[in-house]
Amino acid sequence: MAEPGQERETVVLEEGDIFFLYRPRVEEEHPSSIGDVQRFEMVLRPHGGEKVRLLVVGRKRLPEAERHERHWGFVEAIRHSAKGIEKELRERRYDTGTRGERRRPAARPAGEGVYAITLEDGQMHLSYALELPEKPGQVQKAFKIAPEASYALSIKNPEKGKPVNAGLREEDEADYPEKLQEEFRGRRFAREDVGLLDFKGAEFILIGARSNPESEYGHDLGAEHENYEHAETIRRLRMVKSRHPVKPLLEGGWA
Repeated sequence: MAEPGQERETVVLEEGDIFFLYRPRVEEEHPSSIGDVQRFEMVLRPHGGEKVRLLVVGRKRLPEAERHERHWGFVEAIRHSAKGIEKELRERRYDTGTRGERRRPAARPAGEGVYAITLEDGQMHLSYALELPEKPGQVQKAFKIAPEASYALSIKNPEKGKPVNAGLREEDEADYPEKLQEEFRGRRFAREDVGLLDFKGAEFILIGARSNPESEYGHDLGAEHENYEHAETIRRLRMVKSRHPVKPLLEGGWA
């Protein structure tokens, strides 16, 4: 850790586009509160990278930075393009043995911006700044999507067990190659290697750290105001309004 009065050492590990999304509960056509939501998700699209990550965040919202909340999450899918991730977010229909056909609604975009994963004195931090919506609304407030925030990011060692009734099943956890598994060095969490997120089933902890990361860490995230025409959610994730209601992204209201 840095001594009092010393500047903290910041190393940028990764930068890219970040997208926040929510998926309504099965058969919920018109969600109007977080109680109508099944999952809260994030997509990380690194600049110049070959992998795009779809992450699920526990408690269906981001941790509050000021309260230093801790939220668990996991990597749901890894794809080689943003278009491939969008297919995971579409409406699904499936048959059940007792209730007939069921419908899982498509995900709704709730925010987009830019992010950086930095290493601060041996601890990774995920920081972001919103570009859309221009003014956060009731949806962003429900999911605690602030205009900007930073979280300490630690990745769980799948060989160290888990608390009772918590985390993924053993068969769903990340299966790391031996070389990457060594990154944990026998610890419960790794805090330095962002590459550990590049595996389906990777589990992580986000801890609220800062509400003003750009000024606190001295790193300009490069956020710019966007509109529908230039929205990365539409251009990169192909989340057109014919499949995904975009009102939460543009106006901050439920859809």
